[in-house]
Amino acid sequence: MQHVIKYEPSFPMLQVSLQPNETLIAEAGTMVARATTVEMEVKLNAGRSAGFFAKLKAIFVAMVRKMVGGDTFFVNHFTAPSGGWVWLAPALSGSMRHIPLNGQTLVMSAGAFVACAGEVDLKLRWGGLRAILAKEGAFFVEASGRGDLWLTSYGAIDEIWVNGTYVVDNGHLVAFDSSLQFKIKSPGGGVMGFVASGEGLVCEFTGQGRVLIQSRNTMSLVDWVGRLLP
Repeated sequence: MQHVIKYEPSFPMLQVSLQPNETLIAEAGTMVARATTVEMEVKLNAGRSAGFFAKLKAIFVAMVRKMVGGDTFFVNHFTAPSGGWVWLAPALSGSMRHIPLNGQTLVMSAGAFVACAGEVDLKLRWGGLRAILAKEGAFFVEASGRGDLWLTSYGAIDEIWVNGTYVVDNGHLVAFDSSLQFKIKSPGGGVMGFVASGEGLVCEFTGQGRVLIQSRNTMSLVDWVGRLLP
């Protein structure tokens, strides 16, 4: 899909040109502007081929994520019967990355998804207790299929190709290939390392695939702002 990412590296805005009957799926709340010829429909994303029970599950998950302060799983579908354009921007300053999907699966942490187009299927993936401990939230967003995918981060995005083992601070994780296995562990240094290092927990990836990391930590920003509040 024709697009351009403007105002990098700190304040990106995605500008997408829609051909007649093309559809762009975007995270709720990211729209900056759109042409009057573009129609928008809000949908609960439960996967392209989801049945009744999958949709029911998605409704439940969306309610849980809203109650615990995470993202909901509602997305906006932008369609232009006669062509048009849509502009999108993430909530935080940072970077944005376009990733072409060619049949592989990419797992994104909470807040990383911006938009997708083509035959891309979005699903929720239960991260389990390890994801909650890593402050990534109970759910990941899994994108698979063929088409365009756009991600965002807080800070710059770096792409690491893993062949073996790689350790990432949990607050800097953006996305990773589903071919990688990961586990949550202490950063090292025993009890003192866990309590006094300021690193919290880390994600250890094993296998072959890529990991996308961000140069800034959102929770560090929250802690810094919190200390300034009365």
